[in-house]
Amino acid sequence: MGFVRALFLLAMVCAAAHAKDYPKEEGAKAEGPAAAPRGGSTHDVVKLGGKGDGKTDSTKAVNEAWTAACAATGKQTIVIPKGDFLTGPLNFTGPCKGDIVIQLDGNLLGSTDLALFKSNWIEIMRLESLEISGKGKLDGQGAAVWSKNSCAKKYDCKILPNTLVLDFVNNGLISGISLVNPKFFHMNVFKSKNITIKDVTITAPGDSPNTDGIHMGDSSKISIIDTVIGTGDDCISIGPGTEGVNISGVTCGPGHGISVGSLGRYKDEKDVTDVTVKNCVLKKSTNGVRIKSYEDAASVLTASKFTYENIKMEDVANPIIIDMKYCPNKICTANGNSKVTIKDITFKNITGTSSTPEAVSLLCSDKLPCTGVTLNDIKVEYSGTNNKTMAVCKNAKGTATGCLKELSCF
Repeated sequence: MGFVRALFLLAMVCAAAHAKDYPKEEGAKAEGPAAAPRGGSTHDVVKLGGKGDGKTDSTKAVNEAWTAACAATGKQTIVIPKGDFLTGPLNFTGPCKGDIVIQLDGNLLGSTDLALFKSNWIEIMRLESLEISGKGKLDGQGAAVWSKNSCAKKYDCKILPNTLVLDFVNNGLISGISLVNPKFFHMNVFKSKNITIKDVTITAPGDSPNTDGIHMGDSSKISIIDTVIGTGDDCISIGPGTEGVNISGVTCGPGHGISVGSLGRYKDEKDVTDVTVKNCVLKKSTNGVRIKSYEDAASVLTASKFTYENIKMEDVANPIIIDMKYCPNKICTANGNSKVTIKDITFKNITGTSSTPEAVSLLCSDKLPCTGVTLNDIKVEYSGTNNKTMAVCKNAKGTATGCLKELSCF
């Protein structure tokens, strides 16, 4: 399973975000929030020996707080008080006896010694109730190691640690915190359900490599609300096997936009369905709302039932784009034999400006055209001079109403 999982993540960034085996997924759990816990305890990392001086290794104290919290019943709160707490890898594995709350009032700093990490920095696994809240930061200190990222050149590159990973987590809330300068992804959600990310700030330079804001795969019922993301890769990336995604009130930029995919790079990828993106703003990003799949896709899968509504573009290079000929860094094969079906996609009330003339690009496969594409009230204009706003549409079938004449497409 670990190998398949690594391949799945490779499709997102030309490399896997994990390189280890995972145990078999346990039986399905009941949906909805957990019952209100009785009792509870607080576990302060300072009282367990942690020092918030930004230099002393506090890994042991934080892991001890987790161990104690996970073993106790009721609501268990791990407190990271004000200060800067340096740590190596933190592996928070359940199942736990109670409901876990991580109160992040201070900052956690990820060590820059890559030799310490077998995979990720903060990895949380197999929980039925999780809350991470506060005004503190998860600082990956990635600038010190970005030069060691070779994933733009080869698929079998060494993967740097993600900052925060949720694996097999159900019923989770992440709110108020900031994630900055990860070594790789800021946040990765895998095989998880009923996760809400709200009022979170994610920040990395626009030229930082593979620093996706929030990536998800094989997950369901994921909500991202009122969150600000500026990064060097996709602000949000939605991978294969994901359904029931709600994105609302997100501001993205810099970055590569809000993306579905890439899809079809490896075998056994699953469908993506029921994605809604509303009331968002994209600023100077390289893409706006994007769906991308490999032309030489190895999986047969379908991306369907997407709605993009009330989106404002501010000098975005590719405001609306479906790219079924995706080939990052030209290290894939383009043979036109796509196995990915893209259908029932609605773009409604998309306004603002494009930094390139092509405000709409629907680049679909000649063998599997996009179908059921709706363009409604698309009014994005080229912000430059000497070129007119245009739509470039290939092998796309659908309808257009209320759009700028140049963007009618069909």
